[in-house]
Amino acid sequence: MIPDLSAMPTPALAALGIALLLQITLAVISLVVLARTPRERLVFGKKWPWVLIIVLVNFIGAILFFAIGRRPASVADTHIGAPTADGVSQTVQRLYGDDRP
Repeated sequence: MIPDLSAMPTPALAALGIALLLQITLAVISLVVLARTPRERLVFGKKWPWVLIIVLVNFIGAILFFAIGRRPASVADTHIGAPTADGVSQTVQRLYGDDRP
């Protein structure tokens, strides 16, 4: 049964439309981020539980995914301190390769 929306006041319809737009946008963004996130960084280690949570739990599911669904990425280079010439040259080589003329 579809409710009669013509009986609702205009501000309530506008608020409903904005809420619907926010919900769809948040769900799409969270699904895109989920698709790009490696499985090793996910809390459950699988993507399908998060798809179900995001789609079925609406606003709260997408917010839960962003809040607790992903683990922080590991840092590859943990060197602390001033950069050395050797460290800079290694970084440049990693970024651009060894294409010396």
